[in-house]
Amino acid sequence: MIRNKKWLKFLSSGKRIFWALFFFTLPVTSFPFFPPAIGGKTLVQPLIIYPLVILLILVTIPKLLTKPIPRTFLPLFGFVIIAIISSTLALASGIEPLHGISLESRYIRNLLTLGIGIAIYFTTALLPEKWDDLRFSLYWFYAGFTVALIWGTLQSFYIVHFDPHYFKLLSNIQSFVSVRKLFQSRISGLAFEPKWFAEQIVFLFSPWLLGSLLSRNRIFKWHYKRITPEIILLIWSIFVLLFTFSRTGIFILLILIIVSYIIYYTYTRKKNQKPKTNITKGKRFFKEISLFIGILLLLVFIGSQNNYFSRTWRYWTDAKSRNRSFVEYIAAEQRIVYLETAYRIFQEYPIIGIGLGNFAFYFDEMLPDQYDALYEIIRQLTPAEGRNQLITPKNLYARILSETGILGFTTFTTFILAILGCILYLWFSNNPDERFWGLSGFLAFIAFFFVAFSFDSFAQPNIWIVFGLITAAAHIDNQ
Repeated sequence: MIRNKKWLKFLSSGKRIFWALFFFTLPVTSFPFFPPAIGGKTLVQPLIIYPLVILLILVTIPKLLTKPIPRTFLPLFGFVIIAIISSTLALASGIEPLHGISLESRYIRNLLTLGIGIAIYFTTALLPEKWDDLRFSLYWFYAGFTVALIWGTLQSFYIVHFDPHYFKLLSNIQSFVSVRKLFQSRISGLAFEPKWFAEQIVFLFSPWLLGSLLSRNRIFKWHYKRITPEIILLIWSIFVLLFTFSRTGIFILLILIIVSYIIYYTYTRKKNQKPKTNITKGKRFFKEISLFIGILLLLVFIGSQNNYFSRTWRYWTDAKSRNRSFVEYIAAEQRIVYLETAYRIFQEYPIIGIGLGNFAFYFDEMLPDQYDALYEIIRQLTPAEGRNQLITPKNLYARILSETGILGFTTFTTFILAILGCILYLWFSNNPDERFWGLSGFLAFIAFFFVAFSFDSFAQPNIWIVFGLITAAAHIDNQ
């Protein structure tokens, strides 16, 4: 009996340690030390896979076998089945290998990456059983991102004043956490590239911080007057985000700020018992407009230091923009090409698609004729020594539609709507904890809507972590 108690205590302690590591290691997206069997040599190599494997054995699989599963799992199961059927049928198409990569290897790799994503979602959704568990998750989540923000801040120094020796030192350190070297003109944090780091900040990180401010629900006890750790982390993350020079990330941040303002204004106006005079309202409006304009001016000032980012407004003044469209000038035309090609594939294979990861095999055939001469397209279609990465739609909606057809798109959309149902249930609850997760989840859902236009990998943890936390919060027993 004593030995059993000691063993159970040991398992419980081990579970908490790997639970903390699961969220703490989240910012590392492309860990270089990965064996080929679990995705080595791919771009997406999240470090959380290591604690995930332990948690699958200790928590996820036992709970899946012994306890009722949330209903949000059901449409996701449907999508997985459709994806497997579509990918299996594609094996009989007889398509030749591309850049030395066969259809069979893509079949194994893409089902494995989808399985990793599903495992992350299940684990995140099933780990917490009470509100303290969710706060524990968020605490270590914040701890990991604090490390990422520290590292991003150190990188921002060479953006302000470039020092080759300092940059080389940081780049050497970065090689231990990412398969890709640092950019001299943008910061990457602990992620694969600046864009990924920016998406982490606006999709994974900011919604919970903004939700904390809106609901006044904090996980940290310390505060100084109205200054809380959440406010400090939010301001810090916005500062770091600017140096990623990610147009997608900064656009989504502005959307989240506007939506948060609308929510805040609506809530405070309803709860305000003392009516304000027109003078008071005018002062408040002036301060808010001034703050918003100040943020935009800061954005333009910092963005003007980077040629890639400043293209957005230099199109109308730069002589090089002549005889070029706006989307071509800002280096976004290839995304339009991928999207249009994906839609053409969907039109040809509308029911069940072409199978996960097979977009590149059909790309040349389905590419619209007017895009043949684009440099990016020529580069992707030209064989090159050592190239083992195939072109992808760079858009989650387009990928699901073209690779799994209307059946896969419908089941995945149903899963997304189920998550939205969880969010609305939490938001309109009388429980303060549930309201916090509802508000934060709503902001994260808005971020996801836009982020999904710029990523397409199922192995990236972002979507599964966010949706897993929302699912967990909606199924906590308040009794």
